[in-house]
Amino acid sequence: MSHDLRLVSFDMGRTLGIDGVRYLKPGLFLRETAALREADWVLFPEEWQLGVLTDALKCRVFPSIQSYRYGQDKIQFTRALQALSPEHLPDTLIERAEPETALRVAEHFGFPFVVKTPRSSMGQGVFRVESRRDLMGLLPGLDVLYAQQFLDIERDLRVVWIGDRVVCAYWREGGDGFHHNVARGGALNFDGVPGEALDLVHDAATGLGINHGGFDLAFADGQWFFLEVNVRFGNAGLKAAGIDPAASILDWLKRNTPDRNDPSGPREPPVALAG
Repeated sequence: MSHDLRLVSFDMGRTLGIDGVRYLKPGLFLRETAALREADWVLFPEEWQLGVLTDALKCRVFPSIQSYRYGQDKIQFTRALQALSPEHLPDTLIERAEPETALRVAEHFGFPFVVKTPRSSMGQGVFRVESRRDLMGLLPGLDVLYAQQFLDIERDLRVVWIGDRVVCAYWREGGDGFHHNVARGGALNFDGVPGEALDLVHDAATGLGINHGGFDLAFADGQWFFLEVNVRFGNAGLKAAGIDPAASILDWLKRNTPDRNDPSGPREPPVALAG
């Protein structure tokens, strides 16, 4: 796969298949400021690098800052959805992780309900709370109490969004009875993916400026709900479908890179994504 872009990557695994990429170790990136300034794009930096890369070095990064913001923090994503499309968000409370507050949360939801740690993936940090004892046992390990209504579902839907379009979507079924993640034993089913769900992902991703995310949705009580989005999602579904994510990434990069010979071209990463 050839191209004429100058690309630097901090994640070899996620940019395999894109020829000519220069790989750097995140911890040594300040030794390579000249190369970073000259790059058309800097790919998959660590979250802690973003400020230096975008503010000090004026790099154009992929995934977008918004992808990191909402794809690594459930609280940020939840609050954005509360403004953007609250009808597609499960009933959610974000409170202090204190016993008195926790009891009010339990009274609000009743049992069971779900508690999540704000920064987790692959089903980790997601707990079904069946009793006050369960709830109080979780509190010491929480910085904030992120609680959500329990959705009685047998599967959820993963929608992979790269650049400005859906590239893959599939049901995750089974698992351990509560988590449907592939990492927890969930099986993939590519049949019967509803277009309505894909449209919801399109609207959320474009509305929030996300250009790389694995969106998880559930259908319950006649309604679609967003569960979360992950910026560094697993590629098991893409591999099973025979889809090369590197090809989709490179396509988007080419379409969104200004002509380097045009001094009036934008340097900052694009905010609005094509529909």
